[in-house]
Amino acid sequence: MSDEVTFDWARSERTGLDEAVLASGKSVAQITAIVEQAQARHSRLFVTRLSRDQYDSLSSAIRAALDYCDVSCTARLGAAPSFARAPRVAIVAAGTSDVPVAREARRTLAYYGEDTAWFADVGVAGLWRLTSRIDAIRQHGLIIAVAGMDAALPTVLAGLVRSAIIAVPTSVGYGVAAGGHAALNAILASCSPGISTVNIDNGFGAACAAMRILHTLDHHEAERAAASGSLPEASQ
Repeated sequence: MSDEVTFDWARSERTGLDEAVLASGKSVAQITAIVEQAQARHSRLFVTRLSRDQYDSLSSAIRAALDYCDVSCTARLGAAPSFARAPRVAIVAAGTSDVPVAREARRTLAYYGEDTAWFADVGVAGLWRLTSRIDAIRQHGLIIAVAGMDAALPTVLAGLVRSAIIAVPTSVGYGVAAGGHAALNAILASCSPGISTVNIDNGFGAACAAMRILHTLDHHEAERAAASGSLPEASQ
C-alpha cells in the first residue's frame, strides 16, 4: 500500500496544521498503512470520517493504538496534548442532531491542545435555551456555530456577541433543507455581517480555521512579549 500513500509529514512546518487522514473512501488496508507509517515515525495522527465499520475492521493492534470517538467518527494516534489554558473557543450546536459535526470540531481542536467551551442544543426554535446561556457564550472571542435546517443560529449569535463566528452548516433537515444546502445558503445570505462559513458538515475545517486564527494571535502575542522583554502568559 505504500505506493498508494504519499503523506505530507512536513505540512505542520509550513502551515501549523498537520495533514489529517480522511478515512471516507479509503480501504482498511490504506488506513492501516498510513497509521503504521505514523507509528514508524513516532508521529501523531488525526483521522476523520472513520466509520464504526471501518474501525471495527482494523486489526486489534491498530484499534488499541487509536483513541476513537464513534459520535464524531474521528480517531487520534498518540497522546492528547494537555490543555495549557482556559478555553478560547466556544462550540455552539443548535440541536442534538448537530452534535456529531460539533464533536468533530471539538476533537480537532483538542488534538491541537485547545480546550473548548461546549454549548449544545441551544437552537433558536426554543430561543430561551440560547438567551439563558448567552452571557457564558460571549465570554469567548471565537465561536464555532453548528446548525442545520435554516441555520438561524449563527445569524442570531452574530447579532448578540462581539466574537468572531465560524459557521458550520449541517445536513440535518427535511425535504428542501436539501442535505445542508439551505443551511449553507442561509448563512451566506445572512443579514448579520461578518460571519464566516465552511462547507456542509465540515467541523474539521471549522476547527482548522479557528486554529489559524489562534496561531496568528499567539504569534503576535509572542512578538509583543519579546519586544517588551516579558514572556507570553501561557509560557510563564
